[in-house]
Amino acid sequence: MTNVCSECNQEYDEEDNYRLWCIPCNSTRLKNDFDNWTSGNELIDKFIQETHQNADYWKVLEWIPYDRFQDIKQIAKGGFGTIYYANWVNGYIENWSIENQQWDRSGQREVVLKKFNDVVDINEDFLNEMAILTRMGGISFSLYGITKDSETHEYLMVLRYFKGGNLRNYLNNNYNNIDWNIKLLYLKDLAHEFIKIHKLDIVHRDFHPGNIIKLSLNSANISITDFGLSKLITKNIKNTKKNTISGVLPYIAPEVLSGEEYAYSKAVDVYSFAFVAYELITGLPPYHDVSHDKSLAFKICNGFRPKIPFHTPKWITQIVMRCWDARITHRPTFEELEKELDKYWSIYYKGNSEITIQIKEAEEFSKNQTIADTKRTTTPINYKTHPQAIYTSRLLNFSNLPKPKNEENFEKKLKELTKSMSDLCPSNSDLFI
Repeated sequence: MTNVCSECNQEYDEEDNYRLWCIPCNSTRLKNDFDNWTSGNELIDKFIQETHQNADYWKVLEWIPYDRFQDIKQIAKGGFGTIYYANWVNGYIENWSIENQQWDRSGQREVVLKKFNDVVDINEDFLNEMAILTRMGGISFSLYGITKDSETHEYLMVLRYFKGGNLRNYLNNNYNNIDWNIKLLYLKDLAHEFIKIHKLDIVHRDFHPGNIIKLSLNSANISITDFGLSKLITKNIKNTKKNTISGVLPYIAPEVLSGEEYAYSKAVDVYSFAFVAYELITGLPPYHDVSHDKSLAFKICNGFRPKIPFHTPKWITQIVMRCWDARITHRPTFEELEKELDKYWSIYYKGNSEITIQIKEAEEFSKNQTIADTKRTTTPINYKTHPQAIYTSRLLNFSNLPKPKNEENFEKKLKELTKSMSDLCPSNSDLFI
């Protein structure tokens, strides 16, 4: 059903029809309000105003006075930013009330305020790229606007609050309650989101479970956050050395660590995906028992990878190994991964297959292991993390690392796994090239 705006008599665009959001009328209202607010920063004002030119329902950014937030409290601090929880007293714009001649708002809304640590300034490049990275139709932060701390005078992004927290914390607290159906759904959803991100020619560069958020504790819906920011932040941090990279070491592709010219291709996100999958299926953060230093970076470039538990289903082991292959041209695309994961999930869901048997055996092994010996370090619920194993993004400067290569016998083992999967699913063997 097509609806017509009662003010300008134009039909709503297809995507805005459900919300009855008239882009021409609402953009004019937003532009007419320019003189009634200012952030105190000309570039920020321009940034927000430009988003109003053709603002649809999902892309209305606002300058939000700091006094509109209550119950502000710090909830996290990473290598590059500090996160605060807050209540936004009147909430975001939903639509224009013709009757009351004012914006209808969502009402009180829980939000996140994010401040970047040690950023020199919010310059034009930063804001231009932020606009691209954060307003992509629901596959980013869900950015509501920008505000300014009235005491410190620092600018903060106002973002959607996800009650489920990040995936790493969720795994730490709930791993033994996550079944394989959910694990596969998570991996499928992540591959699907990356398809959309990569189609926009954006590379995440800092993908790890800390940047994967859950809509709620009881929801299977997850979303990727903070993509692209490692590049932006590194460029704007004080006293950054040349060739400095940023991120969480275990998830950084070896070609990035060694400074290869092609370092930031889309294949780096596929590499990171391997370690997210590893953590999801084992419950263990990669390299949790060693220091995250230059020695580890050197070993990674020489092909060192975490040991995948022997009871892990062969098909997921094969996927992980293909994704963390040092040869970037041998890594699958996210289109291929989504297709493959969807196939496995469908087979598993229907039951009575070798795929199902492998999963049930893995679940039974983990269950018996936990019951029989809760002191074993391989049990996810009681693993110990090395004091120098750091899982927040930070600046890294490892010089003179070797060119990436796989460890001895890697290709042979992968070829054997691939052959066994082709035999298992001969009708779909084209998936395992």
